[in-house]
Amino acid sequence: MPSRFATLSDAAAWYDAWLGEAALPLWASAGVDPVGGLFQEALTADGRPVEGPRRARAQARQVFVFASAAAAGYGERWLAVAQTGWARFAAAYRRPDGLFINRAAADGTPLDKGADVYEQAFALLAMAALEGADPGAGDRPGEAGRTLDALETRRVPAGGFREAGPHPYQANCHMHLFESALAWEAAGGPRWVALSDEIAELAMSRFIDPATGALREFFDADWRALAGEGGLVEPGHQFEWAWLLDRWGKARAKPAALAAARRLFENGLRGVDPVREAAVNALWDDFSVRDGSARLWPQTEHLKAAVAMGDESQGLRAARGLAQYLDTPMRGAWRDKLKPDGTFVEEPAPATSFYHLMVAILTLTAQGNRAA
Repeated sequence: MPSRFATLSDAAAWYDAWLGEAALPLWASAGVDPVGGLFQEALTADGRPVEGPRRARAQARQVFVFASAAAAGYGERWLAVAQTGWARFAAAYRRPDGLFINRAAADGTPLDKGADVYEQAFALLAMAALEGADPGAGDRPGEAGRTLDALETRRVPAGGFREAGPHPYQANCHMHLFESALAWEAAGGPRWVALSDEIAELAMSRFIDPATGALREFFDADWRALAGEGGLVEPGHQFEWAWLLDRWGKARAKPAALAAARRLFENGLRGVDPVREAAVNALWDDFSVRDGSARLWPQTEHLKAAVAMGDESQGLRAARGLAQYLDTPMRGAWRDKLKPDGTFVEEPAPATSFYHLMVAILTLTAQGNRAA
């Protein structure tokens, strides 16, 4: 593993090789169940499948990964992986109302017929990626529209959507709907533009604390942020929203969004441990450390946001921090949880992390190519 990168171009070349030479081939082979055909939920650090229930988000994210790889020029063969994965996912998970169930067994038998907003966001993102990789193949815009129609029943009077489960009023599911709407804007028309605008405005007026500039996670029905145990601040989500609002703000020429994105980024940096060069899982609302462990996904968001902000030193810091998670016996797998003492939890690599890695690498390589 590299101990350091001299430039973002160096980092981009290293991650580009890891993705194309190792990660995509591994997860397209060992990462696909040879019997049921659905994507595996996890692989061990040495590349062996781990049996378990299949979450909708894992299936949809893997479709997104392989469709995005094809669109980015990593090879046409990845489109077939994405298309086959989507067909199997849709057959097993789609409900009559156009939404997708939360979880199924390896053979596609439904295990949780609920349909969380979070899961729908990734189904929408997968459809957008397929449309981007192979425009006009089937009625993807119509399918996505039907899913969005069904989500209208979850509308909240104060704006946005109500999630299932113990935290019905939350920022997280909206973050991924925002990402999906932005992905659909080019092919999906004004309806997706309106959804992007709605969520961006909700984030800036409700989700982000005006005093601190921090993105809050949980709210009441009027989108007032919860305090105490509910006052969670996640550095990874500060970075992720910064990246999204920067995209939206540039597309709409909205200085307020760009300023909010910059402040989110700076708040996220308050959660980066300088010793491990890793963004921790959670802070309290006074920015003291709440959970000093560091999962993989916040590192990818640190990298994306740093590139978006044009901060090369932070980009290099994030690239170094993320690289340590990819030091596994089977190249192309990853570690997920870095403990406060600098060691990793020995456990399988969740497939859902590949989505985060893919977007971070594509963001980095685009910047690296510009800098080269």
